Amino acid sequence: MDLGILERELAQITLAPYIVKAMTLIDVPRKAGSNMFRHQMVTLAILLDYKFTDPVLLKASVIHDLFESAADAPWVTRESIASIDADGPAVYELVQEVTIRMTGGVRESKAEYLRRVMLSGSEKARQLKLADRISNLVSLGFVNDMQFVERYLKETREHILPYAAATSVDMHRELSDLVSDREYRLLQVP
Repeated sequence: MDLGILERELAQITLAPYIVKAMTLIDVPRKAGSNMFRHQMVTLAILLDYKFTDPVLLKASVIHDLFESAADAPWVTRESIASIDADGPAVYELVQEVTIRMTGGVRESKAEYLRRVMLSGSEKARQLKLADRISNLVSLGFVNDMQFVERYLKETREHILPYAAATSVDMHRELSDLVSDREYRLLQVP
């Protein structure tokens, strides 16, 4: 994509109000260190790296874990997101699409969740999930809980990789490479 076109498309997107909402996640730690706010920003950067410029997708990437990781915050509501701007309602819907669901007090299993997003999710939901998974796999290199790492890689192989190429061949390639690299590194652990 031509950088001039990219610059014009991105210049039309106002991310600041979404970034402020995401700052709620600064105090939420991640297993690999750092915090959830930085993960939101990395997910955005991955989408930009792949030249995605859809405003709803980029805004949702900035807050995609908000309802899972900070649901108790008073400003984490449908109304607070939907009222940010004209894209707010669509951003909220996309974030909900990539959020693990609770039905009757029962949390959707991770396998069900990943299959739902990858098999029946919108194209934007699948794009967002792939960028999220790339971010998570990169940070997985800093996780010392080998059982968690093995489980996460297995999940990716079973529930993400079989469907990723239909969304983005390039993202599928990166995910495959990351999984292979992490699996290789597991074999090196004494």
